[in-house]
Amino acid sequence: MKIFISADMEGISGVVSSRHTEPGNKEYDRMRALMTKEVNAVIEAAFDFGAKEIVVNDSHNNMDNILIEELDSRAVLISGSPKPLSMMEGIDGSFDAVFFVGYHSRAGSSNAIMDHTYTSKVLYAKINGKELSEAGINGRLAGYYDVPVALVTGDQNAVLCAKEELNDPVGVVVKEAVGRYAAKIYPFEIVRERIDEGVREALSKINSFKPTKEEGPVELEVSFFRTVMADMTLLIPGTKRKDPRTVVYIAKDYLEAYKIFCAMLAISPGIN
Repeated sequence: MKIFISADMEGISGVVSSRHTEPGNKEYDRMRALMTKEVNAVIEAAFDFGAKEIVVNDSHNNMDNILIEELDSRAVLISGSPKPLSMMEGIDGSFDAVFFVGYHSRAGSSNAIMDHTYTSKVLYAKINGKELSEAGINGRLAGYYDVPVALVTGDQNAVLCAKEELNDPVGVVVKEAVGRYAAKIYPFEIVRERIDEGVREALSKINSFKPTKEEGPVELEVSFFRTVMADMTLLIPGTKRKDPRTVVYIAKDYLEAYKIFCAMLAISPGIN
């Protein structure tokens, strides 16, 4: 059994603010150690319950957060950025399932730790008219390769988003958000128990999960925080303006839509 893990940071237990997630802040190194520890808990449980091969893609910020010297040596790590497939670099049809670890809810969610969609530039991202979180966007790329999402960990609203947007993955709530920068945090022993239970459930019914697929053509709609961000995406041939902040692109398939979305984020200027 081969498992692909995409690991973000905002949904890791103990993480509650940008002081924790942004390199250069004094708390960042402590939180990247917690991220590594929580990813290890998922890896260990997966091997305990039947996994034979695991690939981990570091998917937060500069994508070099996980401490390779502390990571379970049975897993392969994809680290650094930029990556052609961003948070899903390394995914292909050889995997049996995808796990999203440390994920967060989509931009605009309430009572959710640091809700956003890929970047603070984005007000919302829609695929074929449906507003999605990173779990929904990334899960559909897994679906393009016929791989289902079997597990999602994060706060309660991250799990809710994933269950709304994907084909009912197992959800593990590792903390309970009480606001954008506050959460009820549990001792790691409790978090580990929840992860063990979630991974056990996911792998025990691995053959029952269905990929979340979008058949082509695929409509990508992205609304940005500032109009200049939308301006720059019009450099991508085929991109049309819907309103001052919003652009639309019709892709031949989901892989193209995903790549265009990543390109839009790359060329749109930052917030200033």
